[in-house]
Amino acid sequence: MNQTRPHVLKRLGRLMAMPALILSAALPAQAMELDFGTPAIPSGKRHEVLASYTVATGPWRAGTIPAETAEGRLDQTAWQIPAAKQTTLQILQPLREQIRAAGFETLFECETVACGGFDFRYGTDILPEPEMHVDLGDFRFLAARRDGGTGKTPEWLTLIVSRSADTGFVQLTRISAPSIGTPDLTISTKSPFSPAPDLTTGTLPAAPDAPTLSLLPADDPLAAALAEGRPHALADLAFASGRASLEPGTYPSLAALADWLSANPAARIELVGHTDASGNAQTNTALSLARADATRDALVTLYGADPARISTRGAGPAEPVASNDTAEGRAQNRRVEVLATPTL
Repeated sequence: MNQTRPHVLKRLGRLMAMPALILSAALPAQAMELDFGTPAIPSGKRHEVLASYTVATGPWRAGTIPAETAEGRLDQTAWQIPAAKQTTLQILQPLREQIRAAGFETLFECETVACGGFDFRYGTDILPEPEMHVDLGDFRFLAARRDGGTGKTPEWLTLIVSRSADTGFVQLTRISAPSIGTPDLTISTKSPFSPAPDLTTGTLPAAPDAPTLSLLPADDPLAAALAEGRPHALADLAFASGRASLEPGTYPSLAALADWLSANPAARIELVGHTDASGNAQTNTALSLARADATRDALVTLYGADPARISTRGAGPAEPVASNDTAEGRAQNRRVEVLATPTL
């Protein structure tokens, strides 16, 4: 298995440690950071490689919402932020300015009643509770677009902001150019396993070595747990206190898990985040999901695992393995576990 270069790990670590949302621009080398100005905990996520998405471009009126259909890669994320003394406009305003600074043109913006209230909220695509909460009496919506340049797909973005008594809720939906290549539709009669002959000598080159799979020993704790359908804690993962981002570094448990997935191509896994019982249960559940998502991202980005075979869940403090009355017990309860899931 190829080793990731240290400078790639370092760069990824810095990105994962940012308490902000990252928007990739049209070119991979360009990026934009929207800063909430306060720690933000991801609470929900949705991703589709290629999708159609309806972008609201006007308020609900006479039974309908004016809209445009966008096509491309769909990335949708919800966050929760501390907002005891902030209005929805105070939450939205700095994000709106940063979106404009990145070259997005606002196509439509509205506030609660002007949007269409209940009808607008339930006529737009929003992640379910508790991932995203929308107060029907206090929310704001923004739709924006950025041209992709000549021959390139434009990017679309929607932002919805709401709040409860002490928490702000933000959902960002982005539809960008799909990150998939154009399929090769040519038909070849040559076996993909047959090397091409050398036309100057008429001889066949030596066939390449067959790829080898890295198998974990049967008595390895990770392999044994996955084979038996038991959860296994990825004990070497390191998260900053109260944060969702993994600390920069390499993680042997993720390397071993990626090897196991390669050796078992039909298998699927679930990553489950857990916390101790300290603090607010809802916040802990959101944090545990965010940590499971960060683990999945590292497994995919650093170790080449297939994201379609990995699901995530946040259990919060609901499934302790030790007492929360001691520091040692709480440390054991703060964990990310992997579990093999049934395949169809």
